[in-house]
Order: sequence, then structure tokens, then C-alpha cells
Amino acid sequence: MECGGLPPLLPKLKIRNRTAPGEACLARSPPIATACFSAAPDNFPVAFPKEICHLPVGNPNGRPMKQKTDVPQGTLALMVLKTLDVLGSLHGYGIARRIEQISGDLLAVNQGTLYPVLLKLEQEGMIASEWGASENNRRARFYRLTKEGRKQLQVETKDWQQTAALIGRFFTAKAEDLS
Repeated sequence: MECGGLPPLLPKLKIRNRTAPGEACLARSPPIATACFSAAPDNFPVAFPKEICHLPVGNPNGRPMKQKTDVPQGTLALMVLKTLDVLGSLHGYGIARRIEQISGDLLAVNQGTLYPVLLKLEQEGMIASEWGASENNRRARFYRLTKEGRKQLQVETKDWQQTAALIGRFFTAKAEDLS
């Protein structure tokens, strides 16, 4: 089937099931849908392979994926502080993965949101950072909780516990309790 709305350089996009070995893409069993197209017109100045195949993205095992939600506004800083309190010094990517892991993969931590929060927390003196080597020997900035950050974490934890208890009262309230 032809796909519409393609850029002018990719006019031959077709979606098809591919099972024959020896094609440009690796053969897999069962057959998978791939998008194959001629990469460039004959007069294009750069050498491209004649056919490029893209494997499907997403969950390859076919089971439904958990729906990840964005971290609620105002809570990421608290999650960062608590993560550093529990796990100690971590680089930004590690902080993001741990928050997602602790949430049971229900939260998605956007890198574009995390790093401004880390910068803000550092400017406020809640965390400190230093350069070091990551697990794969790459240069990374490692963040740690400061004494001021630990105090702030205690205050924020108490506030959240009070807020959660207050909201919990509304969920448990019954009409007969209000008369």
C-alpha cells in the first residue's frame, strides 16, 4: 500500500510483509511489517543503498505496554531530592531511570525537564554536583544531596504527607458523615 504525505525525496514508500531471506532487512519469524523505500533519486549526489528497511518500533513482544505519564508539575524536585537521599550520588540519567524504576515505570522523566530542575536545585543549594566517570567510563555530572537539601526534603515530605491525608479525607467521606 502506498503512503501519502511523504517528502519529495521519499516517493516510493511501501508497507509490506517481508518473509523472503536475502532482502535488505534481517529475516525474522513470524513475518513483520516493514517500511521499505528507495532512499534517493538517481541524481542524488550521495551514495545510498537502493533499499532501506525500517523495523517497527514499540513493544516487540505484542503485549500492551504500560502507559507512562509525565511527572506531575511541582513533584519532580521532591522526587530528585528523595532519590538522592536514598541512593546517594547519581548522574542525571541515573536519577531519571531510578525515578522511573521506583514508580514502576508509570512515570516518564523527560530529560528536558529534569536538567533544569537539577540546575535550579543546585542554584538553591539543595544539591551539589561534580564531574566524574559514569559506569561506561563517560564523563558525567554527579549530583548529591546537601545538608540544606536534606532539611528541605524533611519539610517537603511533611507537607506532602499532610496534603495526602487531607485529600484522603475527601475520598473516604460519606454523605452521612456530613450531616
